Amino acid sequence: MRIALAAIFLPALSWLASAAPVASIGASAADAVDAPFRLIMVEQAGCGYCAQWDAEIGPIYPKSPEGKLAPLEHVDLRSDWAEGLQIGAAPVFTPTFVLMQDDAEVGRIEGYPGEDFFWGLLGIALRDAGADLPPPQ
Repeated sequence: MRIALAAIFLPALSWLASAAPVASIGASAADAVDAPFRLIMVEQAGCGYCAQWDAEIGPIYPKSPEGKLAPLEHVDLRSDWAEGLQIGAAPVFTPTFVLMQDDAEVGRIEGYPGEDFFWGLLGIALRDAGADLPPPQ
């Protein structure tokens, strides 16, 4: 039994260890130069909720009013943060969405509560930070 399990899990574990890391925090910073905010998605390989967010929200996020105000950047949970960023406690859960304004954290969503709740929570965080965002309908 141990040999059979090892034959299944060892290749999967080695694949996870060799998988390319998620883009670092500065990878898409050029896209966000003119945006007043940015949304950092902290994730890790194998995160089911991250995959769910990618499937449900990822394709439409850049086209949304929120996505235009706060372009998305991906960062791996275990990577180093860029110097000069002022965030609260280091994220522990994935996904964690950190809303940044002028390199300072102004909002955070821990976990992915589903599409409807995500948009509502993000809208609240953006409005609380002073974003000019249409009211929810």
